[in-house]
Amino acid sequence: MNVFKHFGWQKARAICYSGFREGQRPGDKYPSYEQVKEDLLILQPHFKHLRLYDCDPHAETVLQVIQREGLDFTVMQGAYIEAEMNNFGCPWGGGVYSESELERNKKNNLIKIKRLAEWANKYPKIIISLSVGNEACVDWSGNYVPVQKVIEYVQLVKKSAKQPVTFCDNYVPWLNKLKPLVEVVDFISLHTYPVWEYKHIHEAMEYTVENYQMVANLYPDKPTVITEAGWATNSNGRGIHPERVNEDAQKLYFEDLMQWTEKHHVLTYFFEAFDEPWKGSPDPNEPEKHWGLYKVDRKPKIVMQGA
Repeated sequence: MNVFKHFGWQKARAICYSGFREGQRPGDKYPSYEQVKEDLLILQPHFKHLRLYDCDPHAETVLQVIQREGLDFTVMQGAYIEAEMNNFGCPWGGGVYSESELERNKKNNLIKIKRLAEWANKYPKIIISLSVGNEACVDWSGNYVPVQKVIEYVQLVKKSAKQPVTFCDNYVPWLNKLKPLVEVVDFISLHTYPVWEYKHIHEAMEYTVENYQMVANLYPDKPTVITEAGWATNSNGRGIHPERVNEDAQKLYFEDLMQWTEKHHVLTYFFEAFDEPWKGSPDPNEPEKHWGLYKVDRKPKIVMQGA
């Protein structure tokens, strides 16, 4: 299903944006207005659609910059919901919280969900879609939220916002666990990361298409978009073979992915705009830090040089 025609969105390239620089991180120090403006001016010639992850001060600054500077962006605005139950099977050691922490998260999640709807009404010309969470139902999530609770959040947002509502998660839970959620979302948002699943760059596009089609074919009457797909440029070996990630491979994956998505009218938010040093372990070669099309100093990687 052509999501652009279905919702009347402009057919254009899309990217995940989180602009945290050296010394900045969520819940602590956030990018300034001028830093966000600098980032968006870098991205504007190449991308129309932005995905923002949370209703936090960073996202609010992004919306303000777009509005005040008259920049040509639309936004998928997310609310980053956190764990409401323990996930003892989380493979990387997260996912376990005290009862008081879980109760606090439930209260904070509800605040974020209400804020999501408020922002949708405050910025109706900028925000074109809403996501009530990110990777909160996949088996390996460290911020696990029951499917029924996600359904309730979707229904709550729909009561007070006009924009289409979705939920973003790995492609696997959409094949089974999230079937009840499909009934209430306006479109499906899936993530696909061949390199995290030990695929070589020459297997990457075939695997990406396979992931997408498994979900899209299962729900032919529901629009399906890709809200995360990318290729890291560095790794210390944690989950990704170091020899499989570099700037040349990222360039190849990006170009192949853009060609396929544009041919088949699949809205795809590439992950991600800029490297983020706050992510993952303190190891500077931690792969979580190296997914950007631009380095943390805003210099373009090979894929964006001359673009």
